[in-house]
Amino acid sequence: MTHTVEKIGGTSMSRVNELCDTLIIGDRKGADLYGRILVVSAFGGITDLLLEHKKSGKAGVYAAFASSDSDHGWHEALDRVSDAMVAAHKAVLDHPGDIERADAFVHDRILGARNCLIDLQRLCTYGHFRLSEHMLQTRELLSGLGEAHSAFVTTLMLQRAGVNARFVDLSGWRDEGDVSLDERIKGAMKDVDPATEMPIVTGYAQCAEGLMREFDRGYSEVTFSRLASLTGAREAIIHKEFHLSSADPKLVGQDAVRKLGRTNYDVADQLSNLGMEAIHPKAAKTLRQSGVPLRVTNAFEPEDPGTLIDDQPADGPNVEIVTGLDLFALELFEQDMVGAKGYDSAVLDILTRHNVRIVSKVSNANTVTHYVDSSLKVLRRVEKDLITRYPSARVTSRAISMVAAVGRDLNGLAVLSRGLNALADHGLEAIGATQGPRPVDVQFIVEREVMKPAIKALHHALIENSDRKMLKAA
Repeated sequence: MTHTVEKIGGTSMSRVNELCDTLIIGDRKGADLYGRILVVSAFGGITDLLLEHKKSGKAGVYAAFASSDSDHGWHEALDRVSDAMVAAHKAVLDHPGDIERADAFVHDRILGARNCLIDLQRLCTYGHFRLSEHMLQTRELLSGLGEAHSAFVTTLMLQRAGVNARFVDLSGWRDEGDVSLDERIKGAMKDVDPATEMPIVTGYAQCAEGLMREFDRGYSEVTFSRLASLTGAREAIIHKEFHLSSADPKLVGQDAVRKLGRTNYDVADQLSNLGMEAIHPKAAKTLRQSGVPLRVTNAFEPEDPGTLIDDQPADGPNVEIVTGLDLFALELFEQDMVGAKGYDSAVLDILTRHNVRIVSKVSNANTVTHYVDSSLKVLRRVEKDLITRYPSARVTSRAISMVAAVGRDLNGLAVLSRGLNALADHGLEAIGATQGPRPVDVQFIVEREVMKPAIKALHHALIENSDRKMLKAA
């Protein structure tokens, strides 16, 4: 256990030339350069162009190909990807020879993908084949282009700087083998020696399980965690463009936030549930079961150790982070629900069928309310199915926000009552509040327009004031 496995996200990758001089090489020389396996995401914005925009949903190549009645839409989208890839590597590469090789790499991969999609379209003009049956594989093919490009470019850059870097492509490009994720990783790393070379590994890995099927765009962290587990890493490190802090510094102020420094996987899971992923929950589970600690650092402050995430309990009760998420409250009211069984499972079946993510839920004698992360369009379909299932029920949905106080141990802190008082002191009202018996988070439901002031009020009361009391006691 002498090496680390380190992941660099897409936003940071767009400044990989800066990271080359600091995080990746810095003052290291000789053998000190090695003992590190780097897993890279695609350059910022590339995956959005390949699939669809993560936030706006604007169609990329995949969405255009899936819905196109003609060739023009997805061909033009693929041309935009090619242009964006070339622009991305020209922004970070200096040597003309490296740029020429990167250009050729992009041309080869884009041409190969284009020919593959043309052949697939042609094949599906025959009645025996359905395009819908091949869309998952198409999504995986396209997604892998981004990571392969960024890994290849990073390898060129490091080799130019004198580092013995090796491009490790897990994307299965022109590979006939149908192998598992573990077999894919083991096969690619078989002859790699991290002690004498620096492997630059694609965040996407083609495998029989189909990472996109379960994890969609969270696949790179799954690859990263499995690589750390299989190679017996000393530590798994995720380099982000910010520190894992007690709140969004843009919201509560740079001077008010605290870097976490240390937390555990319980907190990481809660953050994932609230849309503030330190790491994908399934990736965290892999590391946890393998006994590999996770560290989250700021890629542009390489001298700072960041935040260590492991299985250790807290030294004492403490609120560590306050964060929020816009949601919908989906409410099913049915007078006949009292004493009856099956309502919960029926609602869950419908939400699962529409692929709606449940963040939390509450219920009483005749009402079940699910707080869900969904688009309004999908939610309307859910409502329609619920009304069909329960014609006498009243089904409503409401835009709300959830603000949560999270920590490894909240015992004895009266977070629920203190939080409600803090909101009231700032003239804010909670629609609802929930605290489970496991003392790791307290959830406050508020109107959407007050989410940000609610986060500031709770952070001030539960973290900043607590820090001041501790200083006075010391």
